[in-house]
Amino acid sequence: MGKIVISENVTLDGVVEDPTGEEGFRHGGWFLRLGDKDRAAWAELELTEARTTEALLLGRRSDEWFAARWPARRGAWADRLNGLPKYVVSTTARAPEWSNATGCEGKVLNGDPVEEIPALREELDGDIVVYASIRLAQTLLEHGLVDELRLTVFPFVLGAGRRLFDGTSLSAPLRLVSTRTVGDDLALLTYRPAHGSRRRRS
Repeated sequence: MGKIVISENVTLDGVVEDPTGEEGFRHGGWFLRLGDKDRAAWAELELTEARTTEALLLGRRSDEWFAARWPARRGAWADRLNGLPKYVVSTTARAPEWSNATGCEGKVLNGDPVEEIPALREELDGDIVVYASIRLAQTLLEHGLVDELRLTVFPFVLGAGRRLFDGTSLSAPLRLVSTRTVGDDLALLTYRPAHGSRRRRS
């Protein structure tokens, strides 16, 4: 049975919007403010995660973003990500763009994600990791479909911007299962649903 894992980069005040500065957000590009040591440590963290990932679960826009950038990249991390199966939640796409670009397995989930994701979890083994794809991540959180939440916290406060939990009514308790310092200034926080908890509807 698979495990749905949301893996996100967030600022200290919880912002996930426009880390690379390509979306026009006035505070965008905060990822690029990392120093070399922290950037190298973050890349090593991402490579380690990729090696234990069995498939990627993405929204349509994130799939298109990765497909435009990652197939041309080389190295252990890029090779691993490019070769992973991609599952894309979309009502309009016919096939995952990233899978098309790399020739690996891929599938579009064009039904109700609240029904499709549990079926995918039953079908696959190992970690099914969600990158970016904030709307999808919020839907999964809202409906109690997340088995693990990994937040890499960046030491920046923006004061504005879209946050991971914006618009959700998540009320089920989470349990902190591990903390880790990454480089000098980053922190990886890993949470799982509290044992036996169920999402309570507001």
